[in-house]
Amino acid sequence: MDIDLNLKRGVNLGGWLSQYKIFDHHHFNTFIQEEDISRIASWGMDHVRLPVDYPVLEEALPDNTYKVSGFKYLDRCLSWCQKYGLDLLIDLHKAPGYAFGKWEKASLFNDGEHRQRFLQIWSGLAHHYNGMKNIGFELLNEIRLPDSSPWDQLVRETISVIHEIDTHRPIMVGGDHYNSPDQLQYLDVYEDNRIFYTFHYYFPMVVTHQRAYWVPPLKNITQEVEYPGSYPGIDAFGEDVIGKNMDRDFLKTFLQPAIDFMQSTGKKLYCGEFGVIDQAPMDTRIHWTSDMISLFTELSIGWALWSYKAMDFGLVDLKGDLVNERLLNTIRK
Repeated sequence: MDIDLNLKRGVNLGGWLSQYKIFDHHHFNTFIQEEDISRIASWGMDHVRLPVDYPVLEEALPDNTYKVSGFKYLDRCLSWCQKYGLDLLIDLHKAPGYAFGKWEKASLFNDGEHRQRFLQIWSGLAHHYNGMKNIGFELLNEIRLPDSSPWDQLVRETISVIHEIDTHRPIMVGGDHYNSPDQLQYLDVYEDNRIFYTFHYYFPMVVTHQRAYWVPPLKNITQEVEYPGSYPGIDAFGEDVIGKNMDRDFLKTFLQPAIDFMQSTGKKLYCGEFGVIDQAPMDTRIHWTSDMISLFTELSIGWALWSYKAMDFGLVDLKGDLVNERLLNTIRK
C-alpha cells in the first residue's frame, strides 16, 4: 500500500482495547506487552490491526460532555511497532451509538450527539498523530444497516474532518453487512490514494464459526465440520450449497465480489479479519487458513488474521503459549 503504510501480512490485537470483559486498566496494561509485538514481527508480519472501543479514548466530564483523551495505550503500542518495524492500523471497533452485533440498537447514524462524538474521536486522533508515518485509520468496524447511505454520508464527513487536520493520513473504509465482500460495490469510490477499502472473510460460517456460542444456529451443532470436505446439511446457512465440495475454488466464489470490485475500480483491497474458531478441528483451521492466504497472495490482497491472542480464534492462548506450530507456519513469512 502507498503513503508509508504497509498492510500486506498482519494480525489483529483483538481482546485488548476492544471486546474486553470489563473496563479494567490492569487488563489494558497487561494483555499485550512489548514481547508480543516483538514476537509478531519475528513471524514476518509487517503490521498489526488494533481494534479499540470508544470508552478507552473518551473521558466523561461532570457536565455530561466528553473530551477525547486516553491515548496512552495506543501510543505504547505505536512505540513498540516502531521499534520492531511494524505499521499500525487503528480500528474503531465500537463507537458511541454503534457496536457490531447490536446494529438494531444503533443510534450513531441518527443521533446528533453520537455523531458529533464520533467525529470528535477521529478529530482527536488526527490531531494526536498528525504527521506521523506508518499509521492508518479504519473508521468503523463491521457496520450493519438496512440502507448504507447514512454510513456513506458519515464517511464523507469523517474523511473531511481527518484530512483537514492531517492531510496525508491513510483512511480505511468498509462496507455494509459486517464488511461483507458483496457490499463493496455499494461504497462510494474516492479517486484519492489516501482512501483504502476493506472487507472481512468468514465463509462458510459453518466452518469458521462452528459451535460459536454467539451464533444461535451453530452453537449447538454436535458434528465437527471439516475443511476441505462436503458442505454439511445445516439448513440455517447456505441451503443452495449443501453437499457441495468445500475447497479453495469454493472459497474463491465468495471472494468474487471483491475481485469484481478491484477490477471495476482499480483499487486494491485489504481483508481486515479472517480466521477459523478454535472449536474446529486443527486440520480444518490449518487447511482453510492456508487456502485463504494462498488466494490473498494470488489476488494481491493484504490481510490481518483474527486474532493474535485468545478470543476463540487465537494463535496464542491467554498465557501467551503458542496454540499450534503448524497453524503458525501457515501465516508466517
